[in-house]
Amino acid sequence: MKLNPVNEIFFRINLAKKYLEEAEKSYGRSDWRATVSYSQLSAENSGKAVISFFKIPSWSHDPSIELLEITPKTSSEISDKIEKLANITRMLAPEHGRSTYGEPLRGLTPWEIYRNEDAKKSLEMAREALEYAVNILRRLGINVEA
Repeated sequence: MKLNPVNEIFFRINLAKKYLEEAEKSYGRSDWRATVSYSQLSAENSGKAVISFFKIPSWSHDPSIELLEITPKTSSEISDKIEKLANITRMLAPEHGRSTYGEPLRGLTPWEIYRNEDAKKSLEMAREALEYAVNILRRLGINVEA
């Protein structure tokens, strides 16, 4: 089976948008763990949408290295945005495991880890990540909606 890069881009952007919607809903009902979890998944898929323009993204929850690897293939304006997107995905990546498994060594479940401030920050980062991805893809000639 051959990957169609354009289909993969739209698939990943759609995932990023849907996970962001779930993060927004979770924040609205004060579910901090779910907000962080869905925000991380949104940012991850925003990054993978950009990677899909160049190659098949890995299964990693941290696409930051792959994003940084493609910056030499782009203009300085685009590479600057890719670096910012990479930074967001790198910062949120550890939350995939923490929001799923908690912190076993400290005896904390995922519901005990997060507070409003954590959820708010991760949600803001996910919004930024989607905005960067959409802007990057548009600069690359792919018309996607935020």
